[in-house]
Amino acid sequence: MEEDLVQKIKANPNYQKLVSTRSSYGWTLTWCMMVVYYGFILLIAFDKELLAAKMGTGVMTWGMPIGLFVIIFTVIITGIYVRRANSEFDDLTAKIRKEVL
Repeated sequence: MEEDLVQKIKANPNYQKLVSTRSSYGWTLTWCMMVVYYGFILLIAFDKELLAAKMGTGVMTWGMPIGLFVIIFTVIITGIYVRRANSEFDDLTAKIRKEVL
């Protein structure tokens, strides 16, 4: 009985759409995050002078706001995914449940 349900779900076009859309969207956001994070790590490794350079006459260096940007970007990109998951992906999941059960 359970195997029949699994096959019904896998054969559902909405399930296939959900899987492909969610996967491609997740990978796109993953690549964006990797570019930002590893870009910051590469700056630390290869251009310490830029990160250590002071902004104006105070004690603030360029490394502080760039590091803060990485943290804020992580929160924002997570929020973007959660928002789409709570609307589009949850709607598709509900539609699949209704059609299959």
